[in-house]
Amino acid sequence: MGDRIRLKGIEVLGRHGVYTAEKFSDQPFVVDLDCVLDRERPVDDLSTTVDYSELAERVAGIVQAESVDLIETLAHRIAEMCLAIPVVTKVTVTVHKPEAPIGVPVRDVAVRVKRRKERP
Repeated sequence: MGDRIRLKGIEVLGRHGVYTAEKFSDQPFVVDLDCVLDRERPVDDLSTTVDYSELAERVAGIVQAESVDLIETLAHRIAEMCLAIPVVTKVTVTVHKPEAPIGVPVRDVAVRVKRRKERP
């Protein structure tokens, strides 16, 4: 099964969406991560796992970077970054867009993607 690192509720301002106004004004995004790790033997050493502080910063950097139309694309970019970490074998990324411009009241809009490393 593997060890897991979960980060829930990474709050970042970004400019993503299909409407022009979304490209020019900050809006909140919330990201949840669930990373499955492949560690042969748990060791009390940060170099053998994932630095979750650094991981949160990298997620924030992706959300704050280049605008995309779909939050599905944003979630995929975050998943790719996570899978580039050597010990991460699987990841589930959920991107919430709580202030999505929808014509009816909605508490939250979210997209979840699940990715795994390709086996050689």
